[in-house]
Amino acid sequence: MEARRPEQAVFQTRNLTKIYQQGEVEIAALRGINLDLFEAELVVMLGASGSGKSTLLNILGGLDVPSGGEARYLDINLSHAGDRELTRYRRDFVGFVFQFYNLIPSLTARENVVAVTEIAQDPMSPEDALAMVGLEERMDHFPAQLSGGEQQRVAIARAIAKRPRVLLCDEPTGALDSTTGVLVLAALERANRETGTTTVIITHNASIARMADRVITLSDGAISGEHRNAKRQDPMSLSW
Repeated sequence: MEARRPEQAVFQTRNLTKIYQQGEVEIAALRGINLDLFEAELVVMLGASGSGKSTLLNILGGLDVPSGGEARYLDINLSHAGDRELTRYRRDFVGFVFQFYNLIPSLTARENVVAVTEIAQDPMSPEDALAMVGLEERMDHFPAQLSGGEQQRVAIARAIAKRPRVLLCDEPTGALDSTTGVLVLAALERANRETGTTTVIITHNASIARMADRVITLSDGAISGEHRNAKRQDPMSLSW
């Protein structure tokens, strides 16, 4: 499939830093990140454990704040936003998918999605969201009745059901085998393609990079490489 070309920059970071204090020791998790992320593109951020990719994702998602520099989402300055503004930002604009599914075990797949759509401003129906990830036949099953890959796809449906402008995915296949993982990646790719949601997937798995419009490599808290794929590879053809 054709790689998507950049349009409007939805995220901009300039000289972004994050320093953690451990006793008397300072640990620099991010070292001057300059980055633009564009509307509707699918980006893979690639890096080993400790490279800073999760810290960067948390700042973009309003879950953490930087120590220095600036991070903006459109006209929202995430670097200086207060707790209330960040809460509103996460609620209205961002969908999250994590390595672990965080489903409510006493609720069905449909009810887990409803828990989000009830507080969203303009949600899609839970049924449509679950259909988008291929779970039309599993809507009324509880998490314990679903495989790991199916649970992760419920988590994706829950994230996309509120029609977020941004979908941030932290190692979404990290707990899955290759066969199951490609189904999860296909669900993310379809959501990006059909809804136009800017999608960022962070991973240590270089094979996943082939499905992206753009690949950004992080190392030791800094961007060490970047390239654009001429063509996005179908996630179902990936293996690792």
